[in-house]
Amino acid sequence: MFDYRAFATRKLSAIGPKYLPFADVASKDVPLSRLLRLSLFQITVGMALVLIVGTLNRVMIVELEVPASLVAVMLALPLLFAPFRTLIGFKSDVHVSALGLRRVPYIWKGTLYQFGGFAIMPFALLVLSGYGESYDAPLWLGYGSAALSFLLVGAGVHIVQTVGLALATDLVAQEDQPKVVGLMYVMLLFGMVFSALVFGALLENYTPGRLIQVIQGVAVTTAVLNLVAMWQQEARDRGRARAMKEARPMQFGEAWNALIQRPGMIRLLVIIGLGTFGFGMADVLLEPYGGQVLGLSVANTTKLTALFALGTLIGFGVASKVLGQGASPVRYSIIGAAIGIPGFFAIILSSTLSVIPLFLLGTFLIGLGTGLFGHATLTATIRSAPAHQIGLSLGAWGAVQATAAGVGIALAGIVRDLIVGLQHIAGNAPQTPYNFVFSVEIVFLLLAMLVTLPFLKDRRKNNSVADPDAYKIAGSEQQPKSMELT
Repeated sequence: MFDYRAFATRKLSAIGPKYLPFADVASKDVPLSRLLRLSLFQITVGMALVLIVGTLNRVMIVELEVPASLVAVMLALPLLFAPFRTLIGFKSDVHVSALGLRRVPYIWKGTLYQFGGFAIMPFALLVLSGYGESYDAPLWLGYGSAALSFLLVGAGVHIVQTVGLALATDLVAQEDQPKVVGLMYVMLLFGMVFSALVFGALLENYTPGRLIQVIQGVAVTTAVLNLVAMWQQEARDRGRARAMKEARPMQFGEAWNALIQRPGMIRLLVIIGLGTFGFGMADVLLEPYGGQVLGLSVANTTKLTALFALGTLIGFGVASKVLGQGASPVRYSIIGAAIGIPGFFAIILSSTLSVIPLFLLGTFLIGLGTGLFGHATLTATIRSAPAHQIGLSLGAWGAVQATAAGVGIALAGIVRDLIVGLQHIAGNAPQTPYNFVFSVEIVFLLLAMLVTLPFLKDRRKNNSVADPDAYKIAGSEQQPKSMELT
């Protein structure tokens, strides 16, 4: 009798490695189904990013008429927690528990933060919108509760993403760690695309009540998916827990100093900061730009996030192929920044020429450049990391990236509002504040490219810019093999 279930399973297993970037990281011990289940935590992170940076950003600025600078500061509140990603990654590396678990306790704590933030958020929006019986509530209550909800969600996202990526690297061999992190980020983009399309469809006929229902659904979905993602992923190793408890634990300061002393590491972190700042300022302005300047609806501007994420997904796919064949991650970080520059020029021209397809093309190019740049710098960071402190290096990359993005978001909104205030005197066009910020982003992408160029020169002189002796596992003579940043 023909086994249809076995046939379908074989077909699905064959499709994954062929069409899904990084799917070849799966093995007999760690099948693709297990990795995809673990990647559900990235789906929830993507949902949170789309809801906060995309949908709520546009609704608060356009529909609720909250000043863009105030919205930008709220969106940047997770910046307060971003520098702690390095500490969180390190703590999960050395965490000691009675059951021998390191990563799962931190992921669960982050999930609770996310759920708590989404639970508060509907009440904040009720006050800001004056919907129902909240019309006479003090406005400061709405602003304060909105800020608290954004902070909690942001903190949860930072914790879940940092420790979840570290857990993913624990499951595979050292040489496959960049691939599995890449797979996790591909799933993040899938989550962003899917949730942007779903949110856009649900909010086609926008009302404050419908938006609150969407937020409540995201809260429940986040808790369920993260629980499924964590289930039986980390083995309980009590022997490791006893050994770590008896040994002298490495202090965070020692580990951090060793990391930044690796040749080229500080320059790499500067490149990550400049490039992320250059790409990140647009996050808070693209959807309001589409609504105020080009007249797009809430549903259409929410779908912009899907277009942006699609470009980023293609960028990750291209980067995974070429970097897997031995290409230089530094060179492709330059290419990613270079692709973003014409993308911003296209968006600026779209308002001048009133051509919406040009705006869509620019959004796609920015996403494509973000994917190439992000994957290239991520690969360079992982290659520079010692095997026993992958959480620390991932935390460093995430901390710099999140901090630069947060600063960029905050400054973008503030600069936009300052220029809007001056417009009442000068009478400028409505697109002027946005186009000024987009021009600043072009300058920062050019700076990132200039800072990266010395890496290429160093590579010609010396193929390795990492010090293989910078790390040594305490109590062991084992050392990581030489890694190349370029």
